[in-house]
Amino acid sequence: MLDTMGMRFWNRYKEHYKALIQLGVPIVIGQIGIVVVGLADNIMVGQFDTLHLAAASFVNSAFNIPILFGLGFSFGLTSLVGQAFGRKDKFHIGQLLRNGLLANFCMGVVLTLVMTGVWFNIDKMGQPEELLPLIRPYFLLQLASLIFVMLFNAFKQFADGITDTKTPMYVMLSANLLNIIGNYILIFGKFGCPALGVVGAGISTLIARIVMFVAFALLFCHHSSYRKYLVGYKRSRYNRPDILSLNKMGWMIGLQMGLETALFSVSGIMIGWLGSIALAAHQVMVAISTLGFMIYYGVGAAVSVRVSNYFGRGDLLYVRRTTLAGFHLILCLALLAAIGFLFSQDIIGYLFTSSTEVIRIVSTLVIILVAYQFGDALQITYANSLRGIGDVVPMAVISFIGYFIIAIPVCYICGFVLDGGIRGIWLGYPVGLTLTGAMMCVRYYRKLRIVKAQQPSVRPTA
Repeated sequence: MLDTMGMRFWNRYKEHYKALIQLGVPIVIGQIGIVVVGLADNIMVGQFDTLHLAAASFVNSAFNIPILFGLGFSFGLTSLVGQAFGRKDKFHIGQLLRNGLLANFCMGVVLTLVMTGVWFNIDKMGQPEELLPLIRPYFLLQLASLIFVMLFNAFKQFADGITDTKTPMYVMLSANLLNIIGNYILIFGKFGCPALGVVGAGISTLIARIVMFVAFALLFCHHSSYRKYLVGYKRSRYNRPDILSLNKMGWMIGLQMGLETALFSVSGIMIGWLGSIALAAHQVMVAISTLGFMIYYGVGAAVSVRVSNYFGRGDLLYVRRTTLAGFHLILCLALLAAIGFLFSQDIIGYLFTSSTEVIRIVSTLVIILVAYQFGDALQITYANSLRGIGDVVPMAVISFIGYFIIAIPVCYICGFVLDGGIRGIWLGYPVGLTLTGAMMCVRYYRKLRIVKAQQPSVRPTA
């Protein structure tokens, strides 16, 4: 009986597992490449000096909000391209890319202006005085790269939407290799260059992000596989309907991702009030936790693409099966990540710094990191499924409730009112992520019931 049920279960989902793995693995590899560069940045900067690591922690925490918001904004293009791809509308896909590049460029300008305002007020944010001379130049280098990040995002999300996830992977891995080489030369002062520490890491990152955008632009213009979309790109015009659709989707998805990132960034600012040691430990833990998140994100992005394709065809049965298959895969990855974190609990800190106090704090935070892996898997799966079906406004509202109304107050209360310090602040993460994921799951199935009631004649694809 159990064997029969198992075979039925396997036969129901196996094609979705296979498709998600084929689509998601290149995204995962590309994202791991980004994480590896981030880890390399932190390891190299941490080995150079603990103060430089703390400065990098503050700036990276601050820029995680606009960068993740910008990535989320570009996800609107993925969903719209994915639905057009499901309808086999090649001309409209090229038109969406044209309008998506414009929308992303404008968003890049907006984010740059906002973060410029932050730069002028760094000294009012309660950070240790000795970090400010390191924070300011590194901040400006990150600021200069924002527009290039947004333009690259437009090309990447276009490619993901047409299920070409390998090209972005190759571009990102090449740029990441360039970044690591640049880090080695500029942080430590090799081959006659001065040792610049955290500033050298910022210069290397800026160069890599420029190269990523330029490389993808050249590929789109000259690669044969993009020729059928290049026609729509060249012959179409900027138009109000596409711009409005991209903004409606992009702002809500960007807000959802920005709110999630803000949870870690705002709590990072709180941790800065505890001093440089706590801030350095937080940076180590965020770098490690980002590794798990980016792997989940790769599968989640594949879920979003597949869901948008099936939703564009009106196939609600396969929308549901793709979502569940994605959750199964992400949950397995979360379990593996939790086991890996537990087994490396006492050695993670040594990869980043020689400070015994930072290493001790990192070791105690790993248990909390393991505790929120399930919530992370839940919210990533259903956030991406909601993006795929275009139900983005409720998703943003749920994120605001989960991260700002629930999680951030829990961080503050446990960290300062109850005097839990950095461990108390970190307790807000499993609470916020799990509750947010549960609310998104409820909203997803409610939305599918509404769509099914409105389209009773739609039949699933054979």
